[in-house]
Amino acid sequence: MTDTPRSAAAATPAAAPGGERIAKRLARAGLCSRRDAERWIAEGRVAVNGKVLSSPAATVTEADHIAVDGKPLPEAEHTRLWRYHKKAGLMTTHKDPQGRPTVFEKLPAEMGRVISVGRLDFNSEGLLLLTNDGALARRLELPATGWVRRYRVRVHGEVDVARLAALEKGITVEGVRYGAIRAVLDRQKGSNAWLTVSLQEGKNREIRRVFDALGWPVTRLIRVAYGPFQLGNLPEGAAEEVPGKVVKEQLGAKPAKPEAGGKHAHRRRPA
Repeated sequence: MTDTPRSAAAATPAAAPGGERIAKRLARAGLCSRRDAERWIAEGRVAVNGKVLSSPAATVTEADHIAVDGKPLPEAEHTRLWRYHKKAGLMTTHKDPQGRPTVFEKLPAEMGRVISVGRLDFNSEGLLLLTNDGALARRLELPATGWVRRYRVRVHGEVDVARLAALEKGITVEGVRYGAIRAVLDRQKGSNAWLTVSLQEGKNREIRRVFDALGWPVTRLIRVAYGPFQLGNLPEGAAEEVPGKVVKEQLGAKPAKPEAGGKHAHRRRPA
């Protein structure tokens, strides 16, 4: 039977150079999200150096001994990144209150706990980046990163090329200001048109809201690129890990150690 660590209700480990918040450390170990980690701490399930934490403000280093429910914390993984081809009809969330199917329910168990870099809404499809590093996900979501997100978009209506070009100056819809959007008409066929749309900001449902405001409702939306990463020929429902060397070159992140046998990337095809 595991001994219960003594309580330290008022005390938390002092900050140290090179340290990180305990919630982030738990998330990097693949146990939970930061939000779940904060809840676990409030429930008294997390101890550092034998003392039960009462605050998520604690900072830890590699020298600290961390336990959850009395069990030592697994070693944190190096940063890993996957390309995933999301199909329409999946929520980009770990838990959906309405019980709709989610992206994360479809992933292979060997990937462990991962989070998405941004989201694609329920009816959108295409490239979704997944990572085990929450800090990396947040960094890549910021417009300051400068990464262009490119989409193939089908709209209903006859597209006015001049109004399309004006989107490069930005647009305000229902009080929300959207930045520059580059949109090119690829093909108009009857009452439908296919566009290539590129943007950096990527606010919630931005493309759908902007084209709805222009009178051209979106009937299909496929993300084909996120920065240097392309959807390419990745099959629908498949997840493919980005090789560690590529992660390092593109992101400046430390790649994962190669698996036994020299295999680092894997692909899972849909069932």
